[in-house]
Amino acid sequence: MPTIIVFCHLRWDFVFQRPQHLLTRLAQYYNIIVVEEPIYHEGASFLHKTSPSANITICQPHTSVRAPGFHDDQLSLLQPLVMDLVPEGENPIVWFYTPMALPILQSLSPSLIVYDCMDELAAFRNSPKQLLQREAALLGLADLVFTGGPSLYEAKRTRHPSVHCFASSVDVQHFEQALDRLNSHAAHRDISGPRLGFYGVIDERLDLDLIAAVADAHAQWQIVLVGPVVKIDPASLPRRDNIHYLGQQSYEALPQFLAGWDICMLPFALNEATKFISPTKVLEYMAAELPVVSTPITDVMQPYGDVVSIAHTPEQFIKACENALALSEQQRATMVTRMREVVATTSWNATAAQMRELMQESQAQKLAVSTAMPAELVSGIAALTKHSSSAIRAENVSAFRKSSNAQPFSANKNSGSAYALLDGNTIAKQAME
Repeated sequence: MPTIIVFCHLRWDFVFQRPQHLLTRLAQYYNIIVVEEPIYHEGASFLHKTSPSANITICQPHTSVRAPGFHDDQLSLLQPLVMDLVPEGENPIVWFYTPMALPILQSLSPSLIVYDCMDELAAFRNSPKQLLQREAALLGLADLVFTGGPSLYEAKRTRHPSVHCFASSVDVQHFEQALDRLNSHAAHRDISGPRLGFYGVIDERLDLDLIAAVADAHAQWQIVLVGPVVKIDPASLPRRDNIHYLGQQSYEALPQFLAGWDICMLPFALNEATKFISPTKVLEYMAAELPVVSTPITDVMQPYGDVVSIAHTPEQFIKACENALALSEQQRATMVTRMREVVATTSWNATAAQMRELMQESQAQKLAVSTAMPAELVSGIAALTKHSSSAIRAENVSAFRKSSNAQPFSANKNSGSAYALLDGNTIAKQAME
């Protein structure tokens, strides 16, 4: 079974999201090794390894360096640890969620480099100053670039010849458990209704003033916020008798929370950190067949504006919630029909399968070039790859936007390249003669 080494800025046991959804499915075909950001430890460096599921190994580096994340000061300690992860003689696929880990690439001999860009990390609070430079270098080296939504696709598609839009998907079977409305989570026991809920990371992306305004508009409304508080001062959170912070909950428990809600909220602020987000939860809310009210996030408004209520001001948001609570049976039936149509078009299984197909095609192209196949055969492979890859990319983007300016697929210019690290901030590519 081939190996994929993944460098990720998110802890596996943090919020269950895109990396976990994709990698658990790819683990049917690959040995997945996830390298997380280092943890400070006095003493010799080591990797703490766990296996949360079949063919997935989570590696937490423990080092004596206090610098956070994949900082330059960590590199000399991380590189030998990572080298030992690769079976002797194997050229693994290397998969990046964070460009900050790029210098560690010199410890490996990758058969393929994948950049799954799920967020515009440089726009987040306290992002590393080298992040944009590292991303530019990664885009120069990657064989494939996947994006977590159409906004990110538009931002990256001119920067690499093989960019593919794979927006957030959904595990319908998991979230339709919420259709049993009697299966409400025990945490709701002392919270009366109606309940307006949100789950996810509570950070600078949420509009805290909007949440306070919604709570103040109707004292009987109960605002239920499920998720960890990250990167913001908990003291800055609005406090009201009808706002309930229930902390981080397991992925398995989320349908039970949805079962007890009357409205699902996407109360995102409009700032640099939310400019490119494609919230996974919007499809999960739809699978639960609950009314959804959102601020005008591009990747929510453009594809789902006919089924999600979009509110541009606090007053509109409150009014949309009032309308959602007053839906007639016919209005609710129409909403549910449309939601079912939307979620039926996507799944994490299909997304992972399409990604795997693209990886196989890209590896075949690189092998064809490196083994100097006859020109006629190489061109034939390229033509087939162009057709299927372009179809995948166009299909994914058109699912969100009816018109797309996607450029035709072209063979990656990085095929048959060797990789050399110049320093902690600069990666150079030297094409083999």
